[in-house]
This record gives sequence, structure tokens and C-alpha cells, in this order.
Amino acid sequence: MKQRILKVHPKDNVLVALADLVKGDEVVYEGESYLLTENVPAKHKFTTTDLAAGDKVVMYGVLVGKAQMDIPVGSILTTANIKHAATEFNTTDVHVDWHKPDVEAWKDKTFQGFHRADGQVGTANYWLVIPMVFCENRNLEVLQEALMNNLGYGRNETYQQQAKELMALYEKGAGVSEILNAQLTYSEQTQKQNRMFPNVDGIKFLTHTGGCGGTRQDSETLCGLLAGYITHPNVAGATVLSLGCQNAQVSILKEEIEKRSRNFDKPIYILDQQTIGKESELLSQAIKQTFAGLIQANANERKPAPLSKLCIGLECGGSDGFSGISANPAIGYASDLLVALGGSVILAEFPELCGVEQNLSDRCVDKEDAERFEYLMKTYSKRATEAGSGFDMNPSPGNIKDGLITDAIKSAGAAKKGGTSPVVAVLDYPEKVFKPGLNLLCTPGNDVESTTAEVGSGANVVLFTTGLGTPTGNPIAPVVKISSNTKLFNKMSDIIDLDTGPIIEGEETIEQAGSRILNYVIDVASGVTTVSAVRHVQDDFIPWKRGVSL
Repeated sequence: MKQRILKVHPKDNVLVALADLVKGDEVVYEGESYLLTENVPAKHKFTTTDLAAGDKVVMYGVLVGKAQMDIPVGSILTTANIKHAATEFNTTDVHVDWHKPDVEAWKDKTFQGFHRADGQVGTANYWLVIPMVFCENRNLEVLQEALMNNLGYGRNETYQQQAKELMALYEKGAGVSEILNAQLTYSEQTQKQNRMFPNVDGIKFLTHTGGCGGTRQDSETLCGLLAGYITHPNVAGATVLSLGCQNAQVSILKEEIEKRSRNFDKPIYILDQQTIGKESELLSQAIKQTFAGLIQANANERKPAPLSKLCIGLECGGSDGFSGISANPAIGYASDLLVALGGSVILAEFPELCGVEQNLSDRCVDKEDAERFEYLMKTYSKRATEAGSGFDMNPSPGNIKDGLITDAIKSAGAAKKGGTSPVVAVLDYPEKVFKPGLNLLCTPGNDVESTTAEVGSGANVVLFTTGLGTPTGNPIAPVVKISSNTKLFNKMSDIIDLDTGPIIEGEETIEQAGSRILNYVIDVASGVTTVSAVRHVQDDFIPWKRGVSL
């Protein structure tokens, strides 16, 4: 018989409903019987003991909330009867004692990647076109229109065809009801048809709204992020457009590139509009130089590389009450496997580490990193509170509806993405990953801002878990979408790549799912498998304008 409830940690005083439970049901877990006082939908939690107002609510073995009122045993937890609460933390002596997983099955495996002169290895091969300031965005749009379709990088034409079909129906006299009921053509068109440069995966145009105005720190941070993309192993080179007078000066960009790659030797073409003069001349030069860059990029070919050259970003979005017990711990195990193989992983989204800081702090290899983590977390929390939006306001309406009713519950489950390995470095946005192992990166909880940041710090693949569904992707790194439940996977199979729902069903262990995920990553990194976000050209790119973003 399928298990209907689950206790995540022995210290918990709540149980998770794995299926819809009905008021009056008597459920049994490890010999203890509980009579439900109300309906408990799947993914939600109910109490295993009577709670008085002010009593602690414990899940994942940590404090996740406090009772707002007396709550009888068998009652569902809601935003009305509990409120967010998390344990304070402080830097202590570091005690790292990690039991590495068995990686015998992967020790001789490789992936087919693009080798760069600085020793990095890419999982893809892109050319970038980047504006130093938003004033150049329109010029990027002109270049995009001129190059993409002509070089074979156009989008799927299915929806253009559908519009033409509707136009033809209307011209034949079709009315509203006929239009709404029309059967339209749909096809999954490959993006690799008729490419002039077969070894170049695409030309990516990173438009943004920054570079001038705001503070000088905003522009400097933007330059760091853009430098992270230019020096990224998935990038062969770049065309950079500058107006000339903006805060984000080309000299700052060059300094940031030097920080990340001392012997930078990729082709990079920088054009300054105020120096060149006419817009037509700027665009003509940009087209010529980009075309020349594509010729150089096309000379790169995939070659075998050790798995230690992988850097995986760990991300979640549209999370639900199952994320922390299926998808997140599954990629946590995959990340532990990669760390044991000498690779790198990035755990970010600092507002979603609230309540588990002590565990992460204690896992820092160096006390200086533990102290930096404490500083970044407490500073971020203070600024959020001063802005009237504390970490307690992090859960979205979708999160709450599907069981994540406090930030601490959400965070305790989100932190499972980081596995159990030691923390080798704590980075502040937009710093680059240089050390193999688990890196903590300060980013907001916003899915796209955080994914953008992780890739800018060096992630050449992103594992992205979701319980509700989201199409989030990235211009240069494949984003593997992983569902926490099978219902979502079946419903949104066009944007979801993998399913960890079998864990909930009791058909697969976390270790088995994590191993399956790592094998999938190897295929993605080798170009054998194309993830949904890449197939749909889901090029989400939002720089974090440093401030309060949950």
C-alpha cells in the first residue's frame, strides 16, 4: 500500500501529507495514530501533538514557525495558525566531517565539451553580443534581426504558421467561433537546421536595463556580471557595443575580465558609438566583426573532458510542498556526487537559506568564509526588514497554496539542493567560482536573477527544481528543469525535463534519482540531449540591481 504521510526528520512535530487526506481519517505513522480534525491536501502538513500559542513548529529538524494560537493534534498548518520563525545563528568553530558518496560508477566517465585556453571546459559554444548600456539595446535588436534567421538560428516558426492559418480562415469568411475552434499546425522544429556555423550553438543578445543612471556601484556590478558571461566556458567570444558616456565604462569591463581570466585570449570586438559616429557605420562594423568572430568560434569542436570540469548551479522556482522531499534532495545527492568527483556546485538564493544558516556555517572549511556568510546573510536580512519586506515575505502565493507557508519551511527544503558536502567558498554577487566543491553565492530568491547570477559565476549547467512549473532558462547555459511530482511532469512535459515524483510514490530512492540526474547532466553537457529551455530558446537574463529582491 502506498505511503500517505511522511515525517521528514525524527525531531519534527509535523507530518507531510503525500496524498489528499480527509477530515475524520485516522492515519498511522510508525505505530502512532493521528485523527485528522480537518482536510489536509497533499503537500500540506498537520500537527502530531497539541500546540499552544507560541510553541515551536519543527520540520526538517529545525525551527520553521511558531503557533499563533492553540492548535490541536491532527490540524492542518496554515498562514492563519502559524507564523514564520527561525533559529538565530553565529559563527562557531568549523567541524567538517563529510562522508563522501561512492563514485566508482563515474570515476572514468567524461563529457564532450569545448576546451578553452584558460583550462575551463564549456558544455556549449555561443557567441555573445552585449550592450554596455541600455541605450544600445535597439542596435542589438537590429543586429539580431540581421543575423539570426540568415545564419540558421531562428526560432520555431510554428506560431507564425498558426497566425497565417488563422488569417487564411478569416479571409475565407470564418467567424469568432470558427477561429476559436480551429485546429492549428504544431511541430517541434529543430534549431540546428541549415546553420552556416554548425559548431556554434547560437548567437545570444544580452539586452538589459542597466549601465547608466542608478549608482556607480550598480554599473560596476553589471560590468562584473557581463565579464562573467564573456569569460564563461560556454562562450567563444563577444561583440560589445558601447555608447561611450555611460557609467559602465569599457575600462571597468576589461578590469573585471582580468579578474576572472588573467590570460584572456578569446576574440572580443568592442565598438563605441560616439567614437565611430554614424549608427549605420556602427552596425556595419558590428555585423562584420561578429561574422568574423563566428568563423573563429566555429573552429572549436567537442572533445572529452573529466567530470571535474563541470560547474553546476543549483536553483529552484515555483516550489511546492514536495520540492524539499523529492527534487531538492535528489539534486543535492547529484551535487555531492559531482563534488566527490572534483567538480563544482553553486548554492545561491540567500533569502531561501533562512533558518538553516547554522548548518551551512558549520560546514564552511575556513572560518573566514563562515564569518563572511554570517555577514552577508544578516546584512541582507536587515536591509529586507528595513525595506518593509523581511525574509518572512519570501513565499509566493503559489508556494503557500502548495504547502510552503513560511519562509523557514521553504528554506529548509530549498537548502537540500546543496547536499551535505563542505562549503569551500562563500561568494558575493557577481564573484566567480574558482574552487572545486560547494560554493555559496549571495543572490536574491528571484528565479531568473539568481539563475543569471549563477551562470555569471561560472555554472556551465543549471539544475532547476520546480513543483508548480516554470519555463525559466538562460542564454548560454542549459537549465535542466526537474519536477517534484509526477502530476506536474505529465501536465507540463514540454518544459520539464526530468521527474522525481517516483520518490514521492515510493518507487525510487533519493540516491537513485540523484544518480539518474547526474547521468542526464553528462548527456546534456555533451550535447547529446537538448533540454526544453534550450529547445524553446528560453533566454532569460535579468541582472540583479543590488538591493532587496526576494
